[in-house]
Amino acid sequence: MSENILIVDDEREIADLVGLYLGNENFHVYKYYCAADALQCIEKEKLDLAILDVMLPDMDGFSLCRKIREKYNYPVIMLTAKGEEVDKITGLTLGADDYITKPFLPLELVARVKAQLRRYKRYNVGAQPEADVFEYGGLVLNVTTHECRLNEKPLELTPTEFSILQILCQNRGKVVSSEELFRQIWKEEYFTKSSNTITVHIRHLREKMGDSFENPKYIKTVWGCGYKIEG
Repeated sequence: MSENILIVDDEREIADLVGLYLGNENFHVYKYYCAADALQCIEKEKLDLAILDVMLPDMDGFSLCRKIREKYNYPVIMLTAKGEEVDKITGLTLGADDYITKPFLPLELVARVKAQLRRYKRYNVGAQPEADVFEYGGLVLNVTTHECRLNEKPLELTPTEFSILQILCQNRGKVVSSEELFRQIWKEEYFTKSSNTITVHIRHLREKMGDSFENPKYIKTVWGCGYKIEG
């Protein structure tokens, strides 16, 4: 592997430890302890994934995530304080793809990084869909090129948003539960609070698509069941 990973955490012991583990997996690590230095790296280097701590001395991780999303769609993993559910929801709303709660096992974070990169780089050949291109009502989702267009205009999606839309398109006309979406994307055990994660991503998708919550054209909520795109 030679992917470039950005780590931003003002707790030097954590940043150094994460950098060590990722380096041992042959990732190229850019490690910073403040947002200002990280911003310069973001502008100069070609990054494949960013790991951002929420609490930074000069700029919070949310603002840094927002800056990244102004130009880039590579995966972002947020590091949040234990039990701070609001931090997780805020990060996801701003375009983060995943979060991990401190304290955490470094190997767990490495596994999360690899999972996000597989999705982003489309390494997982075994998960190829039955069709490469999905079309519906002006929406065109090309899995091979990882591109999405809506009414001929490019739609900039994060890897997680793209994955959710892909799963819904693959199951067009069928209801997909929040639990199934969560398990397919994160490969983890689903808990009740995990539904918030899916809800935030669905809301973000609708906003980008200009879709109405009350009367959506594309992603429809089936109350008590899940979500679907009409067949």
